[in-house]
Amino acid sequence: MIKIKKIIFFIIKSLLTLVVFLTVVLFFYAAFFFEPSPVEEKIVEKQVTKSEELSDIEEEKRLKQEEEQRLKETQVTKKIQVETVIEDGLYATVGNKAITKSDIINEMKVILILNNKSYSVDEDKKLREMALKSIIKRNIKQIEIEGNNFLQFNQQDFKKELLRLANNINVDVDTLKNICASNELDFSIIENQIKTELLWNSLIFQLYKNRISINLDEIDEQLKLIKNKKEIEEYLISEIVIKTVEKDKLESAIKELKNKIKIEGFESAAISLSISDSATRSGDLGWINENLISKKLKSVITNTPVGNISEPILLPNGILVFKVRNKRKVERNIDLEEVKNELVNSEKTRILNMHSSSHYNNLRRSISIKFF
Repeated sequence: MIKIKKIIFFIIKSLLTLVVFLTVVLFFYAAFFFEPSPVEEKIVEKQVTKSEELSDIEEEKRLKQEEEQRLKETQVTKKIQVETVIEDGLYATVGNKAITKSDIINEMKVILILNNKSYSVDEDKKLREMALKSIIKRNIKQIEIEGNNFLQFNQQDFKKELLRLANNINVDVDTLKNICASNELDFSIIENQIKTELLWNSLIFQLYKNRISINLDEIDEQLKLIKNKKEIEEYLISEIVIKTVEKDKLESAIKELKNKIKIEGFESAAISLSISDSATRSGDLGWINENLISKKLKSVITNTPVGNISEPILLPNGILVFKVRNKRKVERNIDLEEVKNELVNSEKTRILNMHSSSHYNNLRRSISIKFF
């Protein structure tokens, strides 16, 4: 009996030893000698590659989303960081209106935000001069508006202008409000600036509407040229308008303007030199339909290559240069009646702008400005 037990124990022990031995042999074979068949390798490689591709796509998508979110957050929290160490106090008076040092700081912030620019110590002096010039001009307009308290503006025009300012820096109105808040700028300052311009436009219309004379024969001539067009050219342009000078000083004034543009860039020169209302937007006029451009200006713009500066154009109230930033063709079904209305309105606007400039210049000479 004992002998049988010993035999069984020996057999079991031998089998276990054999199993262990075979396991070790198979492990070493698989680790060092086994090579999968080409088909198997291809399948495995394909699965890995596909997995990697999916991983890369997902990673790229994730990074793109993070970048978009980061840019949005950066835009909203972007700090202008204008130097505000000076103590607040009276800086100047325009008629009965005071300009404080904090008014200038706020105006600087508005200019930087609406032009999507960062503050630079090197540009500080020029920026302050531009801010002061802008405040003085607005205060002169406000004095005249207050003397005509019957004026009103269209709320839709107000909303459109607010949206245009936001779109100009590729944000919506709510984001623009957040940018102002992050820079400790009261958003009502921008709103009040828009209201002032709309009321001023209303004033000019009321004063000069009887002096608007439209040459309908010229409008009809333009309609004939447009009639058979299937595409309309549009131009993305900026402008600089400087004061008129005497004939003997014209050449040197134009030369000085060109040098300023060459050294500082068109946008900076527009902010510091232009007498147009577009100066606070670096001269930006946005996309303009060719139908709304006068024949004289259109010939200059069409002959100016994209990215270049136009030849100077002499106007009754200044010297004008354009920068053609882009051109595009837009397919459009021409509604001649609609185009005619656009042409008439454009001509009215041009005439009213001339009266606006003249009226402002007369006011400017009659209102006392004192600096402290």
